Amino acid sequence: MTDIVPHSEDTSEVMPKVTRETSAQRINLAFIKNTKAVGIVMIIIGILGILVPNLIGLAFNTYVGGIFLISAIALAFNAWQYKTQDMSLWFKPFILMALALIIFTHPAIILGVLGLLIAIYFLISGFSAVVVSFGLNSSAKFFSLLSGVISFILGVIVLTNWPFASAWVIGLIIGMTFLFDGIALLSISNQLKKTQY
Repeated sequence: MTDIVPHSEDTSEVMPKVTRETSAQRINLAFIKNTKAVGIVMIIIGILGILVPNLIGLAFNTYVGGIFLISAIALAFNAWQYKTQDMSLWFKPFILMALALIIFTHPAIILGVLGLLIAIYFLISGFSAVVVSFGLNSSAKFFSLLSGVISFILGVIVLTNWPFASAWVIGLIIGMTFLFDGIALLSISNQLKKTQY
């Protein structure tokens, strides 16, 4: 009877290896799925940016103004709750509210600042995508390199037209970059999936 019972030492040596491989595979599969999902979302945003560039440009303006407005309301509520005679607590919410009103009433000012920030982003994004492409293989390398070159060129275009670039130029550039970045992420996801199996 004692010969039929398996040794506990053998099973304890085998089980941890199987568990580690399974958890590593799950992490890799989750990463592949997340990369694919982000790629699809970026492609959708990119297509929207190309089809309705004014909407994307104004959405950036509204987003920045909304952040300032929400911050102003939160700080004003905090100052009101504190019930102090000191007016220094009201200074910051007043400034943020004034900035929010300027952003909403004069979008060209903010779009000009956003244009400069986007140009800097495109230049950095393009450079990093080109560097990343050298570590990839097959189609992922091509799309990552293409995305980097296009981002860099678009950054130069925005800088040369700044501050007169309109909302549709910013929206179109964002759309094109997001589209190619999304395609690059899908290619990377497919490459990772092939190496996984």
